[in-house]
Amino acid sequence: MGISSLILLAVCGSVFCGMGILISKWIAPTSKNSSKLEAYECGVPAESGSWVQYNVGYYLFALIFLIFDVEIVFLFPWATVLREVGMVAFVEILIFVFILFLGLLYAWKKGALKWE
Repeated sequence: MGISSLILLAVCGSVFCGMGILISKWIAPTSKNSSKLEAYECGVPAESGSWVQYNVGYYLFALIFLIFDVEIVFLFPWATVLREVGMVAFVEILIFVFILFLGLLYAWKKGALKWE
């Protein structure tokens, strides 16, 4: 199986998906009126607009969560092959975790983990 087979598979898959999208656009019924463009809330008229501003704290917590979630993505494969990689990789991962710990301490010191 060479690169040409892989390219052929990608092209055929793209054409198949594209044809499905185009056919659905052509045969789908369309009606554009104001009631179709409103937000649907279980048949009950909407009580407020759909634009809601969130507190910046939510975004900060989400960003910190993503950082430590990505840390787990890096740590799990390392932990599965720990015996084979040796002491050098162990020291490297300790440095990685230490840097992340310093980042956590910095966020804590700046008050990023306090909810106001």
